[in-house]
Amino acid sequence: MLYAVICRDKPGHLPLRQATRADHLAYIESTGIVRMAGPFLKDGAMCGSLVIVEADDLAAAQAWADGDPYKAAGLFESTEVIEWKKVIG
Repeated sequence: MLYAVICRDKPGHLPLRQATRADHLAYIESTGIVRMAGPFLKDGAMCGSLVIVEADDLAAAQAWADGDPYKAAGLFESTEVIEWKKVIG
């Protein structure tokens, strides 16, 4: 099943995002369950993330989100994991 991991950065934390971005991208690569991903933008600056993961269940998708280096660094103000259905694209 597909799950959307929706993360909003804490205000003013762009430098932390930039400092941990390489670890975040390496985590995405190493886990092998990310189907698409990208940052949310506000006035052209990254301010959150949308990651679509393919996992067996909600618990596995939540575990992936909990293991994200961005989360470990304290970047996110909020994180939501919800089942997602691809319809177009």
